[in-house]
Amino acid sequence: MNEVKIIDTTLRDAPQCLWATRMTAGMMMPVAPAMDRMGFGRMDIAAAIQFDVCVRYLKEDPWQKFRLLRERIPHTPLMATVRGRSLVSFDILPDDIIELWTERLVANGFRVICAMDGLNDIDNLVVSLTLAKRLGATTEASLAFSQSPVHTDAHYAAAARDAVKKTGVDIVKIRDAGGLLTPDRVRTLVPALKRVLGKTKLALHSHCLTGLAPLVYLEAVKLGVDEVATSIAPLANGPAQPAMQTFVRNARELGFHVGVDLAAADEVGEYFRRIAEQEGLPLGVPAEYDEFHFKHQLPGGMLTNLKFQLSQMGLADRFDDVLAECGRVREELGWPIMITPFSQLVGTQAVLNVVQGDRYRVVPNEVKKYALGHYGKLLAPVHQSVLDRIVENGSSEIGTRPAALEPAVPALRKQYAGRSDDELLLRYMFAGNQVDDMYAAGPLETEYHFKNKAQRLLEAALAKKTPYVSLSDGDVRIEARRRAN
Repeated sequence: MNEVKIIDTTLRDAPQCLWATRMTAGMMMPVAPAMDRMGFGRMDIAAAIQFDVCVRYLKEDPWQKFRLLRERIPHTPLMATVRGRSLVSFDILPDDIIELWTERLVANGFRVICAMDGLNDIDNLVVSLTLAKRLGATTEASLAFSQSPVHTDAHYAAAARDAVKKTGVDIVKIRDAGGLLTPDRVRTLVPALKRVLGKTKLALHSHCLTGLAPLVYLEAVKLGVDEVATSIAPLANGPAQPAMQTFVRNARELGFHVGVDLAAADEVGEYFRRIAEQEGLPLGVPAEYDEFHFKHQLPGGMLTNLKFQLSQMGLADRFDDVLAECGRVREELGWPIMITPFSQLVGTQAVLNVVQGDRYRVVPNEVKKYALGHYGKLLAPVHQSVLDRIVENGSSEIGTRPAALEPAVPALRKQYAGRSDDELLLRYMFAGNQVDDMYAAGPLETEYHFKNKAQRLLEAALAKKTPYVSLSDGDVRIEARRRAN
C-alpha cells in the first residue's frame, strides 16, 4: 500500500488565506499538543508574512512564538519557508543576512527549511538551502507554479534538476499559490518531475481558488506525489488548502495509507470554528470554478485586498478592469508568477495604468527593478516598447544592473551590541519603532478564552455609544441604559 504524508498548514497558510494571518499565539498553543499527536509528516508554521504580521500587527515576538510552538510540538517536524534572497522585503539582501536568518530558523527549532523564489531562479535558493543542509535540517526547494507560455513542464523539470544538482535538496515541491493546477496538467507535470528527481521526494501545495485542488491532489498521489499540503476543516477550502479530513478519506478509498487521526482533526477543527465564531472571522467554503481566474491569476488574499483598496478610492466599479489589466501587464512583463512579491508588483502597475489612463506613465521602483533583472533571471523578456516606457518613466536612481551588496551583519552587531541575533534580524527587517512597540506589548498570551453569550453581549452593549441598547442572542438578552452625567 502506497503511503502519502500530510503537510499540515492549519497554523500558517490557512489563517494567512482566511484570517489575514491574524492567528495569535493564544489561539495556537492550546491545540498544539493535540496536533503534534495527529500523525502529520510535518507542520508548516512560518514564512515571511508571519514575521511581518507578528511584529507590525499582533505585537508578538515571532521567534518566541515559534519556540513555544516547538515546546508543544516536540515530535512533528516544523517547517519554515525562506523567500529567496529577499526574505520579507522586495530587494535582494546580502548573503550574510540570508545565512543568519537560516541559522536562526534552525536554532529556534525548525527541522525543515523550505526555500522558494518567485522567478524559480535556483541561484536565489542556494545560500539558504546549502546552509540548512549543513546544519542538519531537511531541505525543500519550492517551485512556484504558473500557467503561461514559458511555464512549461520542461521549465519545471529543468528547475527541479537544477535544484537537486546545486543544493542537494531532500524534497522538491510544486507550489501552486494561485490554485491553477488542473487534473489534466498534473498528469503531465508530475511525470516530468519524477523523471528527473530520482530518489528525491516530490510534494504538492495548492489552493482551492478554482475548486480544482482536491481533485488535483488525488490525481497527483496516483502519479507518485509523496506529500500534500492540507488544512484542518473548517479552516480549509476557499482561498486556503484542501480540507485534510476529506482528502484523507478519499485517498484511503483509493487504497493509500495516510496515517493521521481524523477524530482528533475534527476536534481541532471544532476548536477553530468556535474561535472564528467568537472573533467574527471567516471559515473556508468550497469555491466554484472560475475560468477568469486563469487570466489574471491573482492569489485569493490579494483579490480581497485589491477590491477593498479600490472601494476606498471610489473605484469599486473598475475592479474587473484592473483584473483584466493585470493579465495584460503580466504578459508584457514576461509572465512573472503571481506570488509575493510579483503579484503585488503586477497588481500595483495595473491599478496605476487603469487610474492614470496612460499606461506605464507612473512606474513603481519595484517594477523597474524587476524589468532590469535586479530580482533574478527573467524567464521571458519584457516587451521592448513596455521596457522603453519603464526605463523612461521609472526612477533615474535605479541602475541597469544591481549594485554589489556588502556584508551587513558586522555593522548590525556593532549597532545593536549585546542584543541577540534574533532581535538583530527583526531590527534589520522592520523600520522605525515597530520592533520596540512589539517588545513593549509584553509577553505572549498563550491561552485563548472563550466567552459565553452573556459576556459577548455585555461587551457589545458597552461598546455602543447610545443612551439605551438592547441585544439578544437566542435565549440570552442584555439591556443597558447609560446614566446621565
